[in-house]
Amino acid sequence: MACPNVSWGCLLLLLCFAWTGDAEYMKYKDPKQPVNTRIKDLIGRMTLAEKIGQMTQIERSVASADVMKNYFIGSILSGGGSVPAPQATPAMWVNMVNEFQKGALATRLGIPMIYGIDAVHGNNNVYNATIFPHNVGLGATRILT
Repeated sequence: MACPNVSWGCLLLLLCFAWTGDAEYMKYKDPKQPVNTRIKDLIGRMTLAEKIGQMTQIERSVASADVMKNYFIGSILSGGGSVPAPQATPAMWVNMVNEFQKGALATRLGIPMIYGIDAVHGNNNVYNATIFPHNVGLGATRILT
């Protein structure tokens, strides 16, 4: 009687392997593939709306996880004074950006978004953080002559 149980077990195991074989292979998600191969695969899968969304950068004040997901937005920028809340802490910034990223990763292709901060005149968006001078001022500190 042990023989039929072994046969059913083998059949079940074979069915499990056959079922997992149906998953679609996505070259763009395979880090072992050359970059150009991954890029061609990803762009070939994208709809026109996804391509337009990836080329779009929006301001933080109009961003949300739903906007990122529904419009395939490629990047968000915090302009001067564009903060998650008055006196925003580092944890508030991290939580905000993570929420936007969740929306981007929830799209069909799961392309992560890029987050930027306009800090040309010194970055002072984090409450009680050190404010560094304009980039030209930082560069001038390295003049040796």
